Amino acid sequence: MTNKRILYIGNKLSKHGATTTVMETLGSLLSSEGFTVTYASSKKNIVLRFLDMIFTTIYHSRSVDYVLIDTYSTLNFWYAFFVSQTCRILKLKYIPILHGGNLPNRIKINPNSSGLIFDNAYRIVAPSGYLFNAFKDKYSKGLVSIPNTIEIEKYSFFKREIEVPKLLWVRSFSPIYNPKMAIQVLAELQKEFPNATLTMVGPDANNYRNECELFAKELNVKVNFTGKLTKTEWISLSKNYNVFINTSNFDNMPVSVIEAMALGLPIISTNVGGVPFLLQDQKEAVLVESEDFISMSSAIQNLFSNPISTNLMVIAARKKAETLDWQTVKSQWFKILK
Repeated sequence: MTNKRILYIGNKLSKHGATTTVMETLGSLLSSEGFTVTYASSKKNIVLRFLDMIFTTIYHSRSVDYVLIDTYSTLNFWYAFFVSQTCRILKLKYIPILHGGNLPNRIKINPNSSGLIFDNAYRIVAPSGYLFNAFKDKYSKGLVSIPNTIEIEKYSFFKREIEVPKLLWVRSFSPIYNPKMAIQVLAELQKEFPNATLTMVGPDANNYRNECELFAKELNVKVNFTGKLTKTEWISLSKNYNVFINTSNFDNMPVSVIEAMALGLPIISTNVGGVPFLLQDQKEAVLVESEDFISMSSAIQNLFSNPISTNLMVIAARKKAETLDWQTVKSQWFKILK
């Protein structure tokens, strides 16, 4: 369709055991549409990764049309800063893609650095209404809303039996995603459903999984920790579960939640960041306050007490997921990468 050349800057670390990021998914989809996509970086070492990003940007400066920069709110924010300023010097059109759930706080803490990134961007892509609203007053120039996307045909809608809670959690083991809350939910839930189970899927971050395993022992609950699974593996595994829980303290537009919507899993999530922009409470999911494991446990119990309303919620979530299919979303990318 096109011969446009894209340099995509971000963390491409799945080969080292990390979660597959939007970078790898979106990059692959753009390649399938005829774009030539070069990536940086897959270096595991944080310093080498940063240097590779800068070097690759300079090396390809005369051969790319656009530079996409995954922009997060924590340490990776500084990757985006230095790469964007390199692009400015080299007069490259760069497009920050906003991913960090805590970015609204970051632009308050570092207003000057944020201004240098976003005021000079060719476009700014906000995947969620949450970040679009947070940026629209200060950085409205070039700001566009393009949601995270999936290929809906890869997700078969599967009707689940609502008997005993079988919980599924899919995320990296990191404090910002609050995996300990999922363990607390299971402990609370087993007071009513002694046979309730929890499986936690995802790679470890800074040895935090070990801390979660010890926490499960302290609460005297058995949790199935699978480690990282491929997308195909966890989608296949999901057929054995009947509730998807998302326990994040900060979030944007989590792809794992979109995937759960597509698969027909009832979703109980914390009401943080971009989640309420993605899911309508009581209609497409049930949202509770962050850290409130008792309310999340009660919400799960209500799912099993009200199978008809649960089924309607699941159907509504699937319909929402269908609007996020690549075949629908790709035209928005074509418009800015023309």
